[in-house]
Amino acid sequence: MSSNFIQKGDKEYWSTIIALFFGSFVTFALLYCYQPLIPIFSSEYSISPSTASLSISTATASLAVAMLLTPSLSDKFGRKTIMSISLIGSTILTGIVACTDNFSAILPLRILQGIFLAGYPAIAMTYIQEEFHPSITAIVMGIFVSGNSIGGLLGRIIISTISDFFSWHAAIAVLSILSLLISIWFFRNLPVSRNFTRRTLEIHDIVRQFSANLKVGNLLCIYMIGFLIMGSFVALYNYVEYPLINPPYSLSQTIVGFIFVIYLVGTFSSTLMGRLANNRGAFKMLDISLCFMLAGVLLTLFMPLWLKILGIALFTFGFFGSHSIASSMVVKLSPTGKAQSSALYLLFYYVGSSIIGALGGKFLIWQGWIGVVLLLSCAIILALFLSNALLWKKHVSLQKAHA
Repeated sequence: MSSNFIQKGDKEYWSTIIALFFGSFVTFALLYCYQPLIPIFSSEYSISPSTASLSISTATASLAVAMLLTPSLSDKFGRKTIMSISLIGSTILTGIVACTDNFSAILPLRILQGIFLAGYPAIAMTYIQEEFHPSITAIVMGIFVSGNSIGGLLGRIIISTISDFFSWHAAIAVLSILSLLISIWFFRNLPVSRNFTRRTLEIHDIVRQFSANLKVGNLLCIYMIGFLIMGSFVALYNYVEYPLINPPYSLSQTIVGFIFVIYLVGTFSSTLMGRLANNRGAFKMLDISLCFMLAGVLLTLFMPLWLKILGIALFTFGFFGSHSIASSMVVKLSPTGKAQSSALYLLFYYVGSSIIGALGGKFLIWQGWIGVVLLLSCAIILALFLSNALLWKKHVSLQKAHA
């Protein structure tokens, strides 16, 4: 069986990684490209920041719910088929949004887009665990997650720059065309699964697998960490533009978009932390990544612009590192239904995005940026508590094993 795994040096190694990277790029770019538009929507449609942020939350909420179904669809129709439909369908819906000039009409389209996008993240994580040799899955997962950071970066730059010089409609249209071309390339270049066995699961089998994963204490802690870190990440990027485009900084949309070049640290950290997790222990490196997030969000409280940017960079470094580690641990710790386990992690992950992401708008209205930092700090501290609980539990288990 091991001979069927993709290993370093195989001719499919880099083509497969690049295809998965591009799929991750499209997913993250399409899901969060509306973040730079939240202040524009607030102004153009005379709505509050929390209402404008529904352009993000509606998509992440529908994505989270739909991911409960997509693992079973991929079990029946194949990993590559579902991932390809996900990417191509979501890019077409993005093009339709570009032709829409009513905020109320955007929201149902975003709900549909979230449903389509649900077919990629969890299935790609399962594909990596099934197709790559176990000794390199953490590293491959790190590269896969780095596609999120590149997608988020270029998506924001494209949207911010084009909307600044033309309109947000033109910006969304350009991104949809680019994403469609990439999605077609993905379909043509991703190898068909070698280690996948097509099967049809009954409803009671699906429920049993979800239930079995939810009963594993370590997995439940990781799911909750995913909820907290993704919610914090989305809330920061949803609302950090407000203090940056207002006095005393008064930055343009274009300049703010290019500040997000710091997303590149996520590309580096996801790969680095994935490698360190292999060598030094996943729980320990998860704890360290969360500390970077907390230090980063606290730094954004300082007035000098360079310190705010440094804080965002540290926060981003910590987020992508912690997500890379947590997503790699989920499938390994799953007792049954590994695709369902990935889906549960991402369910918590994207529900956190919707809930904490929207809640951040309330805290912004309440106490400005200080209120947002208070919310995120509490979420990260809770994630640190869960991470340390996992580390302590592992330490106790090792002591018992040696006793």
